[in-house]
Amino acid sequence: METDKTEFNNTEPNKATDTLALRRVRYTASFIILLLLTGILFIWNVNSGSVDLSVREICRIVFLRTGDATSYNIIWQIRLPRILSVIILGGALSVSGFLLQTFFSNPIAGPFVLGISSGSKLVVALLMVYFLSISKTMSSGMMIFAAFIGAMISMSFVLLVSRKVNRMSMLVICGVMIGYICSAITDFVVTFADDSNIVNLHNWSLGSFSGMTWSNVSVMAVVVGISLVITFFLSKPIAAWQLGEVYAQNLGVNIRLFRVALILLSSILSACVTAFAGPISFVGIAVPHLVKSLLNTAKPILVIPACFLGGAAFCLFCDLIARTAFSPTELSISSVTALFGAPVVIYIMVRKKMG
Repeated sequence: METDKTEFNNTEPNKATDTLALRRVRYTASFIILLLLTGILFIWNVNSGSVDLSVREICRIVFLRTGDATSYNIIWQIRLPRILSVIILGGALSVSGFLLQTFFSNPIAGPFVLGISSGSKLVVALLMVYFLSISKTMSSGMMIFAAFIGAMISMSFVLLVSRKVNRMSMLVICGVMIGYICSAITDFVVTFADDSNIVNLHNWSLGSFSGMTWSNVSVMAVVVGISLVITFFLSKPIAAWQLGEVYAQNLGVNIRLFRVALILLSSILSACVTAFAGPISFVGIAVPHLVKSLLNTAKPILVIPACFLGGAAFCLFCDLIARTAFSPTELSISSVTALFGAPVVIYIMVRKKMG
Protein backbone atom coordinates (compact mmCIF):
# COMPACT_ATOMS: atom_id res chain seq x y z
CA MET A 1 0.00 0.00 0.00
CA GLU A 2 2.84 2.39 0.85
CA THR A 3 4.37 1.76 -2.58
CA ASP A 4 1.04 2.56 -4.30
CA LYS A 5 0.70 5.83 -2.34
CA THR A 6 4.24 6.84 -3.23
CA GLU A 7 3.63 6.16 -6.93
CA PHE A 8 0.36 8.16 -6.81
CA ASN A 9 2.07 11.13 -5.14
CA ASN A 10 4.86 11.06 -7.73
CA THR A 11 2.39 11.30 -10.60
CA GLU A 12 0.97 14.60 -9.32
CA PRO A 13 4.12 16.73 -9.97
CA ASN A 14 4.60 14.96 -13.31
CA LYS A 15 1.10 15.93 -14.46
CA ALA A 16 1.64 19.54 -13.36
CA THR A 17 4.99 19.65 -15.20
CA ASP A 18 3.43 18.21 -18.37
CA THR A 19 0.58 20.74 -18.24
CA LEU A 20 3.02 23.63 -17.79
CA ALA A 21 5.14 22.36 -20.68
CA LEU A 22 2.08 22.11 -22.94
CA ARG A 23 1.08 25.65 -22.05
CA ARG A 24 4.53 26.97 -22.89
CA VAL A 25 4.43 25.15 -26.23
CA ARG A 26 1.01 26.67 -26.97
CA TYR A 27 2.19 30.18 -26.02
CA THR A 28 5.33 29.86 -28.15
CA ALA A 29 3.39 28.46 -31.11
CA SER A 30 0.78 31.24 -30.82
CA PHE A 31 3.39 34.01 -30.94
CA ILE A 32 5.18 32.33 -33.84
CA ILE A 33 1.87 32.17 -35.75
CA LEU A 34 1.14 35.85 -35.05
CA LEU A 35 4.64 36.93 -36.06
CA LEU A 36 4.50 34.87 -39.27
CA LEU A 37 1.07 36.27 -40.15
CA THR A 38 2.26 39.83 -39.57
CA GLY A 39 5.44 39.25 -41.60
CA ILE A 40 3.63 37.60 -44.52
CA LEU A 41 0.97 40.31 -44.64
CA PHE A 42 3.65 43.01 -44.41
CA ILE A 43 5.43 41.62 -47.50
CA TRP A 44 2.11 41.10 -49.29
CA ASN A 45 1.06 44.70 -48.65
CA VAL A 46 4.39 46.08 -49.88
CA ASN A 47 4.03 44.02 -53.05
CA SER A 48 0.39 45.02 -53.72
CA GLY A 49 -0.88 48.16 -55.35
CA SER A 50 -1.87 49.83 -58.60
CA VAL A 51 1.75 49.71 -59.78
CA ASP A 52 3.20 46.19 -60.10
CA LEU A 53 6.74 45.79 -58.78
CA SER A 54 8.79 42.62 -58.69
CA VAL A 55 10.05 41.19 -55.41
CA ARG A 56 13.65 41.74 -56.54
CA GLU A 57 12.94 45.39 -57.31
CA ILE A 58 11.21 45.93 -53.96
CA CYS A 59 14.13 44.34 -52.08
CA ARG A 60 16.60 46.52 -53.96
CA ILE A 61 14.62 49.65 -53.13
CA VAL A 62 14.07 48.76 -49.46
CA PHE A 63 17.51 47.40 -48.57
CA LEU A 64 19.87 49.03 -51.07
CA ARG A 65 17.95 52.30 -51.54
CA THR A 66 18.46 52.10 -55.30
CA GLY A 67 16.10 51.77 -58.26
CA ASP A 68 13.75 53.69 -60.50
CA ALA A 69 12.80 57.08 -59.01
CA THR A 70 9.05 56.52 -59.44
CA SER A 71 9.15 53.05 -57.91
CA TYR A 72 11.39 54.33 -55.10
CA ASN A 73 8.88 57.05 -54.18
CA ILE A 74 5.96 54.60 -54.33
CA ILE A 75 7.66 52.28 -51.84
CA TRP A 76 9.26 54.79 -49.48
CA GLN A 77 6.78 57.65 -49.58
CA ILE A 78 3.44 55.83 -49.98
CA ARG A 79 3.46 52.12 -49.17
CA LEU A 80 5.92 51.80 -46.26
CA PRO A 81 4.54 54.73 -44.19
CA ARG A 82 1.01 53.38 -44.70
CA ILE A 83 1.93 49.80 -43.79
CA LEU A 84 3.83 50.84 -40.65
CA SER A 85 0.89 53.05 -39.66
CA VAL A 86 -1.47 50.10 -40.06
CA ILE A 87 0.75 47.96 -37.82
CA ILE A 88 1.10 50.62 -35.10
CA LEU A 89 -2.52 51.79 -35.08
CA GLY A 90 -4.03 48.32 -35.50
CA GLY A 91 -2.03 47.04 -32.53
CA ALA A 92 -2.91 50.11 -30.46
CA LEU A 93 -6.64 49.70 -31.15
CA SER A 94 -6.56 46.05 -30.16
CA VAL A 95 -4.76 46.76 -26.87
CA SER A 96 -7.19 49.61 -26.15
CA GLY A 97 -10.07 47.17 -26.61
CA PHE A 98 -8.46 44.68 -24.23
CA LEU A 99 -8.05 47.37 -21.57
CA LEU A 100 -11.70 48.45 -21.88
CA GLN A 101 -12.92 44.85 -21.74
CA THR A 102 -10.85 44.37 -18.59
CA PHE A 103 -12.07 47.60 -17.00
CA PHE A 104 -15.78 46.95 -17.64
CA SER A 105 -15.51 43.13 -17.34
CA ASN A 106 -17.42 42.88 -20.61
CA PRO A 107 -16.22 40.94 -23.70
CA ILE A 108 -17.95 43.31 -26.16
CA ALA A 109 -16.66 46.58 -24.69
CA GLY A 110 -14.48 48.48 -27.13
CA PRO A 111 -13.57 52.01 -28.28
CA PHE A 112 -16.03 51.93 -31.19
CA VAL A 113 -18.95 50.28 -29.37
CA LEU A 114 -18.73 52.54 -26.30
CA GLY A 115 -18.67 55.69 -28.45
CA ILE A 116 -15.10 56.66 -27.51
CA SER A 117 -13.90 56.64 -31.13
CA SER A 118 -16.94 58.69 -32.18
CA GLY A 119 -16.22 61.30 -29.50
CA SER A 120 -12.64 61.58 -30.74
CA LYS A 121 -13.87 61.87 -34.32
CA LEU A 122 -16.25 64.69 -33.41
CA VAL A 123 -13.66 66.93 -31.71
CA VAL A 124 -11.02 66.29 -34.40
CA ALA A 125 -13.54 67.03 -37.18
CA LEU A 126 -14.56 70.31 -35.53
CA LEU A 127 -10.95 71.47 -35.25
CA MET A 128 -10.06 70.26 -38.74
CA VAL A 129 -12.93 72.25 -40.27
CA TYR A 130 -11.94 75.32 -38.27
CA PHE A 131 -8.27 75.15 -39.28
CA LEU A 132 -9.15 74.44 -42.92
CA SER A 133 -11.48 77.46 -42.95
CA ILE A 134 -8.54 79.71 -42.03
CA SER A 135 -6.23 77.91 -44.51
CA LYS A 136 -4.11 76.19 -41.88
CA THR A 137 -3.38 72.56 -41.10
CA MET A 138 -3.36 70.75 -37.77
CA SER A 139 -0.14 69.23 -36.50
CA SER A 140 -0.03 65.54 -35.56
CA GLY A 141 0.32 66.37 -31.88
CA MET A 142 -2.68 68.69 -31.97
CA MET A 143 -4.79 66.03 -33.69
CA ILE A 144 -3.92 63.46 -31.02
CA PHE A 145 -4.68 65.97 -28.24
CA ALA A 146 -8.04 66.86 -29.81
CA ALA A 147 -8.91 63.18 -30.23
CA PHE A 148 -7.91 62.52 -26.61
CA ILE A 149 -10.21 65.32 -25.39
CA GLY A 150 -13.08 63.84 -27.41
CA ALA A 151 -12.32 60.34 -26.07
CA MET A 152 -12.32 61.59 -22.48
CA ILE A 153 -15.65 63.40 -22.97
CA SER A 154 -17.27 60.23 -24.32
CA MET A 155 -15.63 58.11 -21.62
CA SER A 156 -16.97 60.48 -18.95
CA PHE A 157 -20.53 59.96 -20.24
CA VAL A 158 -20.01 56.19 -20.29
CA LEU A 159 -18.66 56.20 -16.72
CA LEU A 160 -21.60 58.32 -15.52
CA VAL A 161 -24.02 55.88 -17.11
CA SER A 162 -22.16 52.92 -15.60
CA ARG A 163 -22.83 54.30 -12.12
CA LYS A 164 -26.56 54.39 -12.77
CA VAL A 165 -26.89 51.19 -14.81
CA ASN A 166 -26.00 47.80 -13.36
CA ARG A 167 -26.55 45.71 -16.48
CA MET A 168 -23.60 45.76 -18.87
CA SER A 169 -25.90 45.30 -21.87
CA MET A 170 -27.55 48.64 -21.09
CA LEU A 171 -24.13 50.27 -20.77
CA VAL A 172 -23.16 49.04 -24.22
CA ILE A 173 -26.46 50.33 -25.66
CA CYS A 174 -25.83 53.75 -24.08
CA GLY A 175 -22.31 53.75 -25.57
CA VAL A 176 -23.71 52.97 -29.01
CA MET A 177 -26.22 55.82 -28.65
CA ILE A 178 -23.43 58.23 -27.67
CA GLY A 179 -21.52 57.09 -30.75
CA TYR A 180 -24.53 57.73 -33.01
CA ILE A 181 -25.00 61.24 -31.57
CA CYS A 182 -21.33 62.12 -32.10
CA SER A 183 -21.37 60.64 -35.61
CA ALA A 184 -24.51 62.63 -36.52
CA ILE A 185 -22.93 65.90 -35.38
CA THR A 186 -19.74 65.02 -37.29
CA ASP A 187 -21.76 64.41 -40.46
CA PHE A 188 -23.33 67.86 -40.11
CA VAL A 189 -19.88 69.41 -39.67
CA VAL A 190 -18.47 67.59 -42.70
CA THR A 191 -21.48 68.57 -44.82
CA PHE A 192 -20.94 72.29 -44.19
CA ALA A 193 -17.18 72.21 -44.78
CA ASP A 194 -15.68 73.81 -47.88
CA ASP A 195 -16.24 71.82 -51.07
CA SER A 196 -12.52 71.24 -51.59
CA ASN A 197 -12.17 69.71 -48.12
CA ILE A 198 -15.33 67.60 -47.99
CA VAL A 199 -13.77 64.61 -49.79
CA ASN A 200 -10.77 64.39 -47.44
CA LEU A 201 -12.92 64.88 -44.34
CA HIS A 202 -15.47 62.36 -45.55
CA ASN A 203 -12.83 59.69 -46.23
CA TRP A 204 -11.22 60.28 -42.84
CA SER A 205 -14.58 60.17 -41.01
CA LEU A 206 -15.26 56.72 -42.51
CA GLY A 207 -11.82 55.40 -41.55
CA SER A 208 -8.79 55.25 -43.84
CA PHE A 209 -5.03 54.67 -43.62
CA SER A 210 -4.32 56.58 -46.83
CA GLY A 211 -2.10 59.66 -46.90
CA MET A 212 0.23 58.60 -44.07
CA THR A 213 3.66 60.26 -43.94
CA TRP A 214 6.88 59.45 -42.13
CA SER A 215 6.27 62.33 -39.70
CA ASN A 216 2.89 60.76 -38.84
CA VAL A 217 4.57 57.40 -38.29
CA SER A 218 7.21 58.88 -35.96
CA VAL A 219 4.60 60.70 -33.82
CA MET A 220 2.25 57.73 -33.51
CA ALA A 221 5.17 55.38 -32.80
CA VAL A 222 6.28 57.52 -29.84
CA VAL A 223 2.76 57.92 -28.39
CA VAL A 224 1.74 54.28 -28.86
CA GLY A 225 5.15 52.96 -27.78
CA ILE A 226 5.14 54.83 -24.46
CA SER A 227 1.52 53.83 -23.80
CA LEU A 228 2.26 50.16 -24.52
CA VAL A 229 5.30 50.10 -22.23
CA ILE A 230 3.24 51.55 -19.37
CA THR A 231 0.42 49.08 -20.10
CA PHE A 232 2.87 46.17 -20.05
CA PHE A 233 4.20 47.24 -16.65
CA LEU A 234 0.59 47.21 -15.38
CA SER A 235 0.25 43.51 -16.25
CA LYS A 236 0.25 42.34 -12.62
CA PRO A 237 -2.39 44.85 -11.40
CA ILE A 238 -4.54 44.00 -14.44
CA ALA A 239 -4.25 40.28 -13.66
CA ALA A 240 -5.34 40.98 -10.08
CA TRP A 241 -8.24 43.16 -11.30
CA GLN A 242 -9.45 40.30 -13.51
CA LEU A 243 -10.02 38.25 -10.35
CA GLY A 244 -12.14 40.97 -8.76
CA GLU A 245 -11.81 44.45 -7.29
CA VAL A 246 -11.67 43.16 -3.69
CA TYR A 247 -8.94 40.67 -4.58
CA ALA A 248 -6.89 43.38 -6.28
CA GLN A 249 -7.32 45.68 -3.29
CA ASN A 250 -6.17 42.94 -0.91
CA LEU A 251 -3.01 42.54 -3.02
CA GLY A 252 -2.20 46.20 -2.47
CA VAL A 253 -3.42 47.64 -5.79
CA ASN A 254 -4.42 51.29 -5.52
CA ILE A 255 -7.86 50.90 -7.08
CA ARG A 256 -8.54 54.58 -7.73
CA LEU A 257 -5.15 55.19 -9.35
CA PHE A 258 -5.39 51.94 -11.30
CA ARG A 259 -8.80 52.88 -12.74
CA VAL A 260 -7.52 56.30 -13.81
CA ALA A 261 -4.46 54.72 -15.46
CA LEU A 262 -6.61 52.18 -17.33
CA ILE A 263 -9.00 54.87 -18.59
CA LEU A 264 -6.19 57.21 -19.66
CA LEU A 265 -4.20 54.51 -21.45
CA SER A 266 -7.19 53.10 -23.35
CA SER A 267 -8.29 56.64 -24.29
CA ILE A 268 -4.81 57.67 -25.49
CA LEU A 269 -4.45 54.55 -27.65
CA SER A 270 -7.93 54.94 -29.11
CA ALA A 271 -7.45 58.69 -29.65
CA CYS A 272 -4.17 58.15 -31.52
CA VAL A 273 -5.90 55.75 -33.90
CA THR A 274 -8.85 58.09 -34.52
CA ALA A 275 -6.63 61.15 -34.99
CA PHE A 276 -4.70 59.59 -37.88
CA ALA A 277 -7.06 57.01 -39.40
CA GLY A 278 -10.54 57.97 -38.22
CA PRO A 279 -12.88 55.59 -36.39
CA ILE A 280 -12.22 51.90 -37.05
CA SER A 281 -14.89 49.42 -35.99
CA PHE A 282 -14.76 46.00 -34.30
CA VAL A 283 -10.96 45.61 -34.12
CA GLY A 284 -10.93 46.46 -30.41
CA ILE A 285 -13.59 43.83 -29.71
CA ALA A 286 -12.82 40.96 -32.06
CA VAL A 287 -9.01 40.77 -31.87
CA PRO A 288 -8.63 40.47 -28.05
CA HIS A 289 -11.19 37.66 -28.06
CA LEU A 290 -9.44 35.83 -30.91
CA VAL A 291 -6.05 36.26 -29.22
CA LYS A 292 -7.29 34.91 -25.88
CA SER A 293 -8.84 31.94 -27.68
CA LEU A 294 -5.55 31.30 -29.48
CA LEU A 295 -3.48 31.50 -26.28
CA ASN A 296 -6.18 29.83 -24.17
CA THR A 297 -5.40 32.28 -21.37
CA ALA A 298 -6.25 35.82 -20.28
CA LYS A 299 -2.89 36.56 -18.61
CA PRO A 300 -2.15 40.23 -19.43
CA ILE A 301 1.60 39.69 -19.66
CA LEU A 302 0.92 37.40 -22.67
CA VAL A 303 -2.29 38.90 -24.02
CA ILE A 304 -1.01 42.50 -24.31
CA PRO A 305 1.85 41.81 -26.78
CA ALA A 306 -0.26 39.16 -28.54
CA CYS A 307 -3.10 41.68 -28.93
CA PHE A 308 -0.71 44.15 -30.53
CA LEU A 309 0.52 41.55 -33.04
CA GLY A 310 -3.02 40.28 -33.64
CA GLY A 311 -4.36 43.79 -34.21
CA ALA A 312 -1.49 44.55 -36.60
CA ALA A 313 -2.09 41.37 -38.62
CA PHE A 314 -5.88 41.86 -38.68
CA CYS A 315 -5.61 45.47 -39.89
CA LEU A 316 -2.93 44.60 -42.46
CA PHE A 317 -5.28 41.98 -43.89
CA CYS A 318 -8.28 44.34 -43.90
CA ASP A 319 -6.29 47.24 -45.39
CA LEU A 320 -5.01 44.95 -48.13
CA ILE A 321 -8.60 44.11 -49.08
CA ALA A 322 -9.67 47.77 -48.82
CA ARG A 323 -6.91 48.81 -51.24
CA THR A 324 -7.01 46.00 -53.78
CA ALA A 325 -10.50 44.41 -53.81
CA PHE A 326 -12.04 47.07 -56.08
CA SER A 327 -8.90 48.88 -57.24
CA PRO A 328 -8.54 51.74 -58.09
CA THR A 329 -11.53 52.48 -55.82
CA GLU A 330 -10.54 52.19 -52.16
CA LEU A 331 -12.99 50.96 -49.52
CA SER A 332 -13.17 52.50 -46.07
CA ILE A 333 -11.22 50.41 -43.57
CA SER A 334 -14.19 50.32 -41.16
CA SER A 335 -16.34 48.59 -43.79
CA VAL A 336 -13.82 45.78 -44.14
CA THR A 337 -13.09 45.40 -40.41
CA ALA A 338 -16.85 45.26 -39.74
CA LEU A 339 -17.23 42.54 -42.35
CA PHE A 340 -14.76 40.27 -40.52
CA GLY A 341 -15.13 41.57 -36.96
CA ALA A 342 -18.93 41.64 -36.63
CA PRO A 343 -19.34 37.82 -36.93
CA VAL A 344 -16.83 37.40 -34.10
CA VAL A 345 -18.85 39.78 -31.90
CA ILE A 346 -22.07 37.90 -32.73
CA TYR A 347 -20.34 34.65 -31.78
CA ILE A 348 -19.17 36.17 -28.46
CA MET A 349 -22.70 37.33 -27.60
CA VAL A 350 -24.31 34.00 -28.52
CA ARG A 351 -21.68 32.04 -26.61
CA LYS A 352 -22.11 34.27 -23.54
CA LYS A 353 -25.91 33.87 -23.71
CA MET A 354 -25.62 30.08 -23.98
CA GLY A 355 -23.13 30.03 -21.13
